[in-house]
This record gives sequence, structure tokens and C-alpha cells, in this order.
Amino acid sequence: AKKVSFCSMFRIRSFSGRFRPLWFVCSRFVSSRSLASGVKGEQSLYPGSRLSYSSDVDECKPKPPGKLPDEGVSAFRILDSGGHVIDAKQDPNIPEEQLVKMYQTMVLLNTTDKILNESQRQGRISFYMTSDGEEATHIGSAAALDSNDLIFGQYRETGVLLWRGFTLFEMINQCYGNHLDGGKGRQMPVHYGSDHLNFQTISSPLGTQMPQAPGAAYALKRAGTGNCVVCYFGDGAASEGDAHAGLNFAATLDCPVIFFCRNNGFAISTPTEEQYRGDGIVSRGPGYGIESVRVDGNDMLAVYSVTKAAREVCVRENRPFLIEAMTYRIGHHSTSDDSSAYRSTDDVNYWDKQHPIKNAYNYLLSRGIWSESQDKEFKQEQKKLVMDTLREAERQLKPSVKELFRDVYDEMPPHIERQWNEVQQHVAAYADQYPANFDHDHES
Repeated sequence: AKKVSFCSMFRIRSFSGRFRPLWFVCSRFVSSRSLASGVKGEQSLYPGSRLSYSSDVDECKPKPPGKLPDEGVSAFRILDSGGHVIDAKQDPNIPEEQLVKMYQTMVLLNTTDKILNESQRQGRISFYMTSDGEEATHIGSAAALDSNDLIFGQYRETGVLLWRGFTLFEMINQCYGNHLDGGKGRQMPVHYGSDHLNFQTISSPLGTQMPQAPGAAYALKRAGTGNCVVCYFGDGAASEGDAHAGLNFAATLDCPVIFFCRNNGFAISTPTEEQYRGDGIVSRGPGYGIESVRVDGNDMLAVYSVTKAAREVCVRENRPFLIEAMTYRIGHHSTSDDSSAYRSTDDVNYWDKQHPIKNAYNYLLSRGIWSESQDKEFKQEQKKLVMDTLREAERQLKPSVKELFRDVYDEMPPHIERQWNEVQQHVAAYADQYPANFDHDHES
């Protein structure tokens, strides 16, 4: 675990030295186990970097090479650990309706995660990954983007899709791999994608999205659409060679892409102190010539403000931006992982008490736009909605076996047609070994 500070006054400065009129907030946050109330001396133990909080935005920028201090680059924050705005002037003043939607989407994501994770434990789906503890990184960033901005995710950005309108039914159909799954049952669960929501399909190999994203951003620049690309990745993916390629391509080609790192402390079971010796991921930006900033990933408002500012830089100046969101993965890496083998339950319990959903809830309460009774009723409704949707998805048929042979070519060539015919003959010869609807075709 490393000491981290958070800053509450944020102004972006370009490499030419000119300041940008983008001001935000911060508080002092130095270690972690003793949380005060967002005032100087409050401490945190984000595992991804030695960190303290600061009220000077320049302290939220990487230090010069070779100058790694005892405390790392500060992390920008607007809310203290109790969900209260530190400085009212720094509140981004998001409309009330949008704030409630942001909170509700975080709750829906968390509720769905718990139920689908349990569904996997019951053998109803093969695999699942939760986003428990990282919801603010999804929703805070997604709310600051344009719907036409193109997203390259890693596999823990489900909230971004939900925010954009991906339905719960679409999400659960994908996890169950039924015939209504947009991926036709060919992908592992949680490997979502949506063409009409501008979300590239998730790829299992780690980091492959990082060199792809600047290529897509370069195309957007040439097309002059006024949009950018957002590439989400974790601290583990930052150790892949593709991370270097992607960051360097983006910098040298002046691509309008936001690299958004969710530094949650672990690459599966490998803690950050075994992944790198530098100050997290944000300190790498200047080496590539990329403007960079660190943010408290548990602060929905801070993530929103930083992402919005980064997007303005990308689309106005056609160049990349790196955001490192400090957060904590409360859940296991996936249903294939048992995190109790490499971290203590005390740490997990500590961070669960600092949950970003609790932080956002307290903020909404302080604004008077949400109440305890509304919250209780909404959570009950969402649990019922998820359970009803899950049961409906379970009733759906699996995709036709013919989907194994479609979509590789625009028109099925003779050699693929022969293979399809062989499968049909095989199934007919051993009909008693296959379900009656094995070769059903929903498109026929």
C-alpha cells in the first residue's frame, strides 16, 4: 500500500507552458486507514501509488524524471470521503436529473453484478467479472462524453454501456449466450459490444485495445467529426507492450484519444508494487509527451470533471490525454479468482466502507435530491428487475449451430458450406445424442 494525496484545485497546463482555464477542487489526503472528513490530514492507502491530496492542481501533475518523491502525484478530488463538497465553487453543478441518473446507474450496475456473480456460482453461466468498487470510474467518465465518442473497453466498463443505453436484457443475454445475444454466443460472458452505442466489442487478450484506439482516433481526426476515442485499461494492461505502442502512436500522430487507466491495485493477483517501480501510471505520460492527470476514482464528480476537461483538450487540439483514476477492486478479479489468497479481508472491508456508491449517495442526500426511502425502494425495484430479466434470458434458446459457420465471409463459400452439410449429416446420424432444437435457425 502506498500513500496518496488528493488535490481539490485543478488547472490543466499544456507543455508549452500556457494555462488552461479549467479549475476544479482538492483536499489533503495522505494515507488511508484514518479517514477524517475531507480536511487536511485525511489519509488513504490506495495501493497503486504513494499519494497525498493537494489543493494545488500543479501538484496533481507528474514530477520531473528522476524526482520521484516520498509522496507521488496528487489525485484530484471534489468530494471528501463522506460525500461532501470540499469547496462549493468547485462543484461541477451537474443538473439534478443527470446526477440522479448517474447514481441510479451505479446502483443498477452493482445490483446486476451481485446477482450475475451468484448466477455463475450456481452454474447458470460460465464466467463473470464484477465492477464492485469501481462504479464511479465508469459513470463519472461516461457522463462526461459525447454519445458519438468511440469507446474501447478492457472488460470492466459495463457501466459505460449501461449509461449509453445498453439494456439489462442485452447485457444478460450476452452473459447467457442465447440466440438474442448480439455476439451470437461466440464470446465469453461480459465481453460486450454495441455498434450503435459506439462501443467496440471486448477482447480477452489484455491490452489489445491500446494500439487500436489511437488508430480509430486518427481516423476521427481525419474525418473531422469533432469526436474523440476513449480507451479504458487497467494497471495490469499498462505492463503490456501494447500499452507502449498505443501511447506512443497517440502522441506522435496527435490522436484525439483519452487513455483512461483504472488503477485498482491489482493485475489479477499481482499487486502494483510488483508491477512497476515508478509513481503509478500517470507519471509515464510526460515521457510520451502526453498531458496527464491523476484523479480520485471513487469520486464521481471528480472523474466527471477531469474527463470533461480531457475531452475538451482532445477534440479542440487533436492530441491525447492520460487519466489515471485511483480506485480499489473490492470484488475478486473474476469468478475464476480467489482474492483471499493474496490480500487481507481487512483491506477489502476498509475499502467497502469507502464505496463510491456510498459517496455518491451522501452527496445526493446533501443536495436534497434523494432520500433514504427513495433509495430503499429503488434498490428493491432494481433487484426485482434484474431477477425478472435473468429469468427471461434463461428461457431463450441457444444460437443455431449454423452460427458457427456464418459471418466469417460475406457469403458462405463452398468449403464452409461443405462443413455445414457435414455437421447436419452428423447430427442426423446421432439424433438421439442432440436436443431436438440443436440445429434450429432463427433467421430461417
